[in-house]
Amino acid sequence: MDAPTVAARVAAQKTALRDRLLTTRRRRPLIEVREAAGALAGQLLADPAVRRAATVAAYVSVSTEPGTGPLLEALQEAGRRVLLPVLLPDGDLDWAAWSGRGTDLLPAGRGLLEPGGRRLGTDAVAHADVVLVPGLAVDRTGMRLGRGGGSYDRALARVPVGTPTCVVLYADEIVDRVPAAAHDRPVTAAATPEGVIPLGEPG
Repeated sequence: MDAPTVAARVAAQKTALRDRLLTTRRRRPLIEVREAAGALAGQLLADPAVRRAATVAAYVSVSTEPGTGPLLEALQEAGRRVLLPVLLPDGDLDWAAWSGRGTDLLPAGRGLLEPGGRRLGTDAVAHADVVLVPGLAVDRTGMRLGRGGGSYDRALARVPVGTPTCVVLYADEIVDRVPAAAHDRPVTAAATPEGVIPLGEPG
């Protein structure tokens, strides 16, 4: 099978899986979303990599995504430096340090909230001790399914080998297999309200 055919097949598989997962998320009761956000914060704050980290690259959750609000506040209160992404016109991610004040989060494209502080450049993510990323699913090898823009695959490509990278999900979004293309970047762990699970190539 030639490369364009394989690429088209993988893209179609991703679209089908993405649509199913987004439908499930939209049906989650808001009380469940809020409870999950608190549980996620507790799990990540207890994780050894996060406890050791001086700088954490994270993001502001929206809608029925697994919530990061309680986690971001707790990281600030614990004295961690928190970097949040700023979406660039070409789909890449710049980064800015968050002051810890909700008023410093500004509406941006695609319904996102972004920090209003000084931009630090796309390579700032490489200096984080832990990188937390959004996603829709992950498999046990660490292959992650995002929303299709490629922003986080570009960011993850800048993260040094050995830096913990963790996708934040609901427990039922850890799946048997995520369709993967050549540009897709794996993560090393998944955080759910039930725990932080190491991921990687089997064997």
